Amino acid sequence: MKKFDVEITETLQRTVSVEATTREEAERIVTEAWNNEDYVLDSNDFVDVDFKTVGEQELFKAKGLDALLVQPGMYPQKVTIGTELKDYQDAVCGTIAASYPFDDPVAIVYNDEGKLTGLPLNRALRDDHGQMYDAVAGTFLVVGNGEEDFVSLSPELAQKYEKHFHQPEAFIKLGKRLLVVPVPDEAVQSAEPKAHTKPPAEHDR
Repeated sequence: MKKFDVEITETLQRTVSVEATTREEAERIVTEAWNNEDYVLDSNDFVDVDFKTVGEQELFKAKGLDALLVQPGMYPQKVTIGTELKDYQDAVCGTIAASYPFDDPVAIVYNDEGKLTGLPLNRALRDDHGQMYDAVAGTFLVVGNGEEDFVSLSPELAQKYEKHFHQPEAFIKLGKRLLVVPVPDEAVQSAEPKAHTKPPAEHDR
């Protein structure tokens, strides 16, 4: 699909009669009268129209927004989602909220009621000293933060935050403390459905 700029040129024409001694004087009289708006041409004076393409450009249909989907117990996934509110809500399974815990132009879009509804804790948020100050409950998205709305993550930021949130975490309650430990690779859930193999049939001996 392309966008074209088409120039429309309409020609208006009217003949008026004036008294003068020369052609030049007659044109000067009419010019001055036109400048003084004594003659105002309108649709009744229309004689011709011309259309001319003066520019064109390609239009690219937005396919969606590139983001990271971070689910409890899983490695982050690169995904492309729609940009409507419902698309974000579907991704995090509920009403959304956003936080901006990093210096980079990125946002975390999460389930606003995740902790209230008992969704599993997903990833810890840490300060500059590596100390946890909060945790995100349930699935969340990492998206780019534009001037007015969320935007696609750049490849560099996608790589950076895939690494940042790469290892799933387990949260263990020890009295009033919450211990956060990385989930071993062998225990990480796969985002793809596991193939179920049919057990071999027993044969009569």
